[in-house]
Amino acid sequence: MKKLLTLCFTVCFLLSFSQDRKEIGNTFIKTLLVDKNIEKAHSYFDPSIAGQIPVDQLKAVTEQLQGQIGSLKTVLEVNNEGNIYYYYSEFEKAKLDIQISFGENNKMVGFFLVPHKPFEKQDEKTTLKIKSDAIELNGTLLIPPSNDKKRLVIFVHGSGAHDRDETVGENKPFKDIAEYLLNNGIASYRYDKRTYTYPETFNEKSTVEEETINDAVNVTQYFKNNEDYKGYQIIILGHSQGAYMMPEIAEKAQASKYVFMAGNARPLQNLLVEQYDYLHSIDPAKVPAEAVQEVKKQVAYLNSPQFSLSSPTSKLPLGQSAAYWKYLKDYNQLNEVKKVKAPMFFAQGGRDYQVTEKDFNLWKETLKNDKTAVFKLYPTLSHLFIAGSGKPSPKDYETKGKVDEQFLKDLVQFILK
Repeated sequence: MKKLLTLCFTVCFLLSFSQDRKEIGNTFIKTLLVDKNIEKAHSYFDPSIAGQIPVDQLKAVTEQLQGQIGSLKTVLEVNNEGNIYYYYSEFEKAKLDIQISFGENNKMVGFFLVPHKPFEKQDEKTTLKIKSDAIELNGTLLIPPSNDKKRLVIFVHGSGAHDRDETVGENKPFKDIAEYLLNNGIASYRYDKRTYTYPETFNEKSTVEEETINDAVNVTQYFKNNEDYKGYQIIILGHSQGAYMMPEIAEKAQASKYVFMAGNARPLQNLLVEQYDYLHSIDPAKVPAEAVQEVKKQVAYLNSPQFSLSSPTSKLPLGQSAAYWKYLKDYNQLNEVKKVKAPMFFAQGGRDYQVTEKDFNLWKETLKNDKTAVFKLYPTLSHLFIAGSGKPSPKDYETKGKVDEQFLKDLVQFILK
């Protein structure tokens, strides 16, 4: 089977130039695998190859393929990378790509059966760079074919150097959400975090403003000032740190709506102690008592009167600078969120050990008189909003999954309301 799947014929045939490469490939596939007109298919080969592959041999190979993967049922989609076209095809027993390469004058120069290579739909995907201060953010803009809902969601990452999909292991929560929104007629833009693409721009003087806030605001302003998006509702979706900073982002961005996914309502340093205690309790070998004590010592120093802008990084949590921590110590998200004059959606996973139901309830209590605020708790979801079971642990992130559909449905409902 492996030999057959990697079997390559160098083929060349003349067709009317009125046919494009996609049509040429479809015609060849139909002739060989549907019509089973072996002689005609053989005539498409370049003469230098035709002599090496007699008609009888081509027929035998085709019959052997049919015996192993069944007859061709349909071509599901066609994608290309330059001169190479991939015809994602459904056979009776398997789904494979028929890979066809083209040379000059639209002539075929390669033919393979290979495992399927996924592609994002090119007519719906746009690579878009947006200038933010002194850098350019690299991002993906998804626009639905019928873009009549006039909604655009901007994604803001959690802590760490994340790509635009917020990849964690094999999981890509931002990509999952963006594609679901696309399928429901909602546009979105997600970008690589500056600490992912330009780590050199982050230094000891940098704060969460440079890391997260400014880029989210600049991206929002780009779309608000772009005539192509006039009349759109701009929604900002923040996850973890992105949700933690959302009240500050909201003050500067002035978007239409805000989504808080697992945002901490308590000071970050206090959550660190709780997280380390929890991780030590479930796996003392990976998080020993000494590591817990070191974090507690660093947090105690940070919370003490001894902390100042001249404090050495070695004495502070997470290896972050005094400037970074000073900004966070001066920031009170619960006070700031009361100033937001737009609908807000707070979502929380019940299996999240990084940001917990305690934080969710603090947001809820703070905004109890805000009739536009929506609160949803999902008992089986992790910090990545992927369903799981058992005692939550870092192993959850190693398991490949998809963002929960019920959360996605609730998100769409909030966006379109």
